[in-house]
Amino acid sequence: MNRDEVIPILYEMALTIGGESSVGPLLTRTLQRLLYYTSFPAGFICLDLPAPTAVDAEILTARLDAAVGDYQLIRHVGEQLALPRRLLLGPAAKADGQTELLSGMPATQGRYHAFLRLPIGKLGVIILMAPRMPETELPLTLMFEPIMAHLARAVLLCRNNDQYASQLIADKQRADTRAEFLALHDALTGLPNRGLLLDRIQQAMAMATHSGQYGALMTLNIDHFKQLNDYYGYEACDNMLVETARRLETCIREGDTVARFGGDEFMLLIWPLPATQNEAAIQAEQIAQKIQQGLTPPYRLNGRELSASFSIGISLFRAHLDTLETLLRNAETSVYQAKIAGRNTIRFFDPELQSVIMTRLELEADLLRAMPLKEFLLYYQVQADDQGHITGAEVLIRWRHPRRGLVSPAVFIPLAEETGAIVEIGDWVMQMACETLRGWQQHPRMRQLQLAVNVSAVQFHQPDFTDKVCRLMARYGDIAGLLKLELTESVMLDSAEQVIQKIQILKNLGLRFSLDDFGTGYSSLAYLKRLPLDQLKIDQSFVRDITSDPSAAVIIQTIIGMAQNLGLEVIAEGLETKEQLALLMRYGCRHYQGYLLSKPLPIDAFETLFEQGALSLSLKQALI
Repeated sequence: MNRDEVIPILYEMALTIGGESSVGPLLTRTLQRLLYYTSFPAGFICLDLPAPTAVDAEILTARLDAAVGDYQLIRHVGEQLALPRRLLLGPAAKADGQTELLSGMPATQGRYHAFLRLPIGKLGVIILMAPRMPETELPLTLMFEPIMAHLARAVLLCRNNDQYASQLIADKQRADTRAEFLALHDALTGLPNRGLLLDRIQQAMAMATHSGQYGALMTLNIDHFKQLNDYYGYEACDNMLVETARRLETCIREGDTVARFGGDEFMLLIWPLPATQNEAAIQAEQIAQKIQQGLTPPYRLNGRELSASFSIGISLFRAHLDTLETLLRNAETSVYQAKIAGRNTIRFFDPELQSVIMTRLELEADLLRAMPLKEFLLYYQVQADDQGHITGAEVLIRWRHPRRGLVSPAVFIPLAEETGAIVEIGDWVMQMACETLRGWQQHPRMRQLQLAVNVSAVQFHQPDFTDKVCRLMARYGDIAGLLKLELTESVMLDSAEQVIQKIQILKNLGLRFSLDDFGTGYSSLAYLKRLPLDQLKIDQSFVRDITSDPSAAVIIQTIIGMAQNLGLEVIAEGLETKEQLALLMRYGCRHYQGYLLSKPLPIDAFETLFEQGALSLSLKQALI
């Protein structure tokens, strides 16, 4: 074929190659034109082949970068294939009768017997295949050499262009993602911004319409932030804001939201809270206290440590009782009230709730000082048998507050359990009971009296509780059999096996155990039969209703019968009337405690009552 016939083909091929800007279309279009001009029906391209001297294996692993004319091959584009070395490597060549070599090709099913190999410089190879060699006078292996060189350069250019385009796309995606993020988040701290927080508040209000639960909106400001900015500079204070954001995120519960409104103002959505206002306020205040503690560690600004303080305002909400604007205004007002109160404090918007919280906080602070100030007193309530004999007493703690007078245990005991103060209080009560029993040993008539001491579940589950009692009994071992520890069924809610083990250890020292408020808790009868108890104490709620509610009477009879079968003593507390006493005695209860016998008395009054023997007469009168 003459020169005039070859040049138009090469020119058209060069235009095809030069017209593409991406590797994928470049390879496919090149293959299509080559098949057209050579009359081969199918072909493929593999780039990035190993150098001929790099491997000796007869089969190479190569990536199929493009394929045209064979559907089975096209399906494998982009995959790594095992291809014959003699097919892929070597100079430009064409050969017929290569059935064995081409049958090693995947998915060709031995349909091809002739091939044309056109190396693309050092980048790869083009393989054209046919069932038999097409008839042509064109010098195929020679005429396409400049085209292959041109294709090699085009591949490099297209790869650079693809990389640049990919980078542009990735940059745009990151920019779009960043823009979407900044639409709902603060650029400095990464926290939700005002818009996102308002949306979540509205969602919480909508959910509260159905659940009736409260939520809280907290506003937090860094005290004297402007002065900090002036002194340390904006960059240092920006770092402080970022650190504050991180600390706030660790203080809230899962599902709560921390947001930054700008400047030094943070807002926290606390949702959900309990459905009663006082409980919601107490829980919100506890979270606010946790936040204050979490923000307590010093900050490092410009290489110096700074102990910052924070003012926190709280506004409760439920459903749509207030508008969103009103809620935000109330939250702003509450933090302003915190600043007026001296900063570094917590204030509720609702004055009544604020009063409740302040009273509770004051009581908690006073409670922690009550022990060192010796404000606790012990009272003793008589326990007697059906013969009118005083068998002992229950030790009851009272708190004589310097301003409030006697504070009810129903008020301060739950608070002591919540704060952990109950452990120290309980240890003191037990030691004082031992001192009293030791003193009674000097009086022949009183040396058999027993004392019952309440042990809180919080105190009982302390890891060192058993060791403490063992050390106490080492000092007061002679009265161990006269000390009775009263436990409630709540101690059984966790680690029942450990509870049984603890009780048994202390029983081995001679201590006695009573299960208090029996019938109102959740203890399993399966565990009850295994507990090494001495006594069941019928709860006063059943005793109170024994004469008016048949169900209460049946429950008491059941408890007494069960206790007798288990070999346990039964005592009824809350005894107030002769009618109650008569029924209890009829049902087989032989031990009692309540106002019918005596109110809780100071130690002197209790000892006087015992010495006078007046109780026996009062019981006899009650039975008349």
